[in-house]
Amino acid sequence: MAKYPTIVTVIVLIGLIGVGAYFLTGGFSAKVDQPQNTNTNQSSTNDKATTTQERGPTSIIGTSVEGRNITAYHYGQGDTELLFIGGIHGGYAWNTVLLAYELVDYLAEHPEAVPSDVTVTVIPVLNPDGLETVVGTTSRFSLSDVPSSSGETIPGRFNANNVDLNRNFDCEWQASGVWQNTKVSGGDNAFSEPESQAIKTYIEMNMPSAVIAWYSAAGGVFASNCRNGVLSETRTITNIYADASGYKAYEDFDFYETTGDMVNWIAKNNIPAISVLLSNHTDVEWDKNWKGIEALLENYAD
Repeated sequence: MAKYPTIVTVIVLIGLIGVGAYFLTGGFSAKVDQPQNTNTNQSSTNDKATTTQERGPTSIIGTSVEGRNITAYHYGQGDTELLFIGGIHGGYAWNTVLLAYELVDYLAEHPEAVPSDVTVTVIPVLNPDGLETVVGTTSRFSLSDVPSSSGETIPGRFNANNVDLNRNFDCEWQASGVWQNTKVSGGDNAFSEPESQAIKTYIEMNMPSAVIAWYSAAGGVFASNCRNGVLSETRTITNIYADASGYKAYEDFDFYETTGDMVNWIAKNNIPAISVLLSNHTDVEWDKNWKGIEALLENYAD
């Protein structure tokens, strides 16, 4: 019987040694129980919004015909949303995409530029398939990626279904539209294309206070309407952007007939909207456009 106290003593000593080791080492390390993520760029594929240090909060508003993401970048927390859209004509109007990314970069670096009661949303590429056709990517690109011949950019105007997205909206829509002197497809019906469906859904869900769409090239700021007159606020922001940027203000786009126009459809929904056409197909004209953007931000600040 004398052996049992000895055995018990040994067991107790072993236990005390283990407990002491536990406290001396700060407890069992969580690193043993939790696997480490060694990929610092990994993100959840289930999240529709991702925060990145360079870009700020982003959301995927839809995908293109070929499944490429249409991404929106958001800055600020205000109830008044200003929506800026580039690249509806993809690689044909690639300078509008670079302009939109310039705005993304600027606001990421200068968040204080957005008034406290305003949110700025930027969609740099509404037609990612068309951009891919010309520059080989749907994200940021350099001038060296752009073909030297302007004729090579024309196929990038259309989406992968060969539809001109700016003829696919429900404002006097027609299956066959016109671009300058060329007939173009407006799709099988209004909003037949996933890209136009994506922006339609976003606008109807969020009802931005104003929309600014960049195109090239004519060098002007154009008010919108769907044959029902120009909204008073649309006329106001047309003149604000034009006066600040130096572009000429126009009451309407009447160089040739347009059907199924995105900005005119937005006006049909009683949302102030303007088309800003850059002066050519090669220059971003950042300084001019930032002055116009800044003037709008000041106008909508409380």
